Amino acid sequence: MAADTRSKLPPPKLPPLRDVIAAHGLQASKALGQNFLLDEQLLDRIAAIPGPLEDQPAFEVGPGPGGLTRAILRAGARLVAVERDRRCLPALSELSEAFPGQFRVISGDAMAVDARAEAGEGAHIIANLPYNVGTALLIGWLSTDWSPLPWWSSLTLMFQMEVAERIVAKPNGDHYGRLAVLSQWRSDARIAMKVHRSAFTPPPKVMSAVVHITPKPAPEGVQLKHLERLTAAAFGQRRKMLRQSLKGLPGALEALEAVGIDPQRRAETVSVEEFVETARVLGRL
Repeated sequence: MAADTRSKLPPPKLPPLRDVIAAHGLQASKALGQNFLLDEQLLDRIAAIPGPLEDQPAFEVGPGPGGLTRAILRAGARLVAVERDRRCLPALSELSEAFPGQFRVISGDAMAVDARAEAGEGAHIIANLPYNVGTALLIGWLSTDWSPLPWWSSLTLMFQMEVAERIVAKPNGDHYGRLAVLSQWRSDARIAMKVHRSAFTPPPKVMSAVVHITPKPAPEGVQLKHLERLTAAAFGQRRKMLRQSLKGLPGALEALEAVGIDPQRRAETVSVEEFVETARVLGRL
């Protein structure tokens, strides 16, 4: 009943983000990879990417002064956020008071926090990720148990444009590599929005993009460890033919032959589906 009542109330009126930053003396930390987004319309658009969030569990990394946090809370999510920068905690505490029972902040390092235990099953992970740990966090979420789906419902994540392009890349392109295969073999990944560097405070040197990833059941008979070994070897020497780059991985050349992949091809020409099938055969050898 409380959730129903809350959903019918208008969102609380909050001070402008610039005022919050000024009041708490929050300057973005280069050491923590921080770049703040202040455009509330843009933040609302990002929070809308996962779809309806009313009474849905959500998880945010590095909320900073709480710009995206506000948008997620306005959308009605039950949000848990992890913030390493203790300077930001008083501003986030004000949001906890403005959205009672809806928002909880954990002071700590997202790399060390058990997101599944804190946010709960089915959580939507939404974050303007700190650039220095974004890829590592993504790989952790993509490598979690899949039975038949992961614990999270979707990933809506801000990355540098170059990283975003690597996540959604297709074969025969310079951006295609291990990250694309890991992101796409049991998920759908797309660039949902491009964000100009001028939208951030301070502006980063590069453009950014929001990537949206939704999981799907993993192909049967394929283990992540075999796919990881295969792609590590193949892309570790991406300019070489597969017969050369894979010769050090036991069974890999036999698996290629069984699948019907020409060993004279290079890794960047091999589709996600072909890597999956080769990993499936490799796991049987």
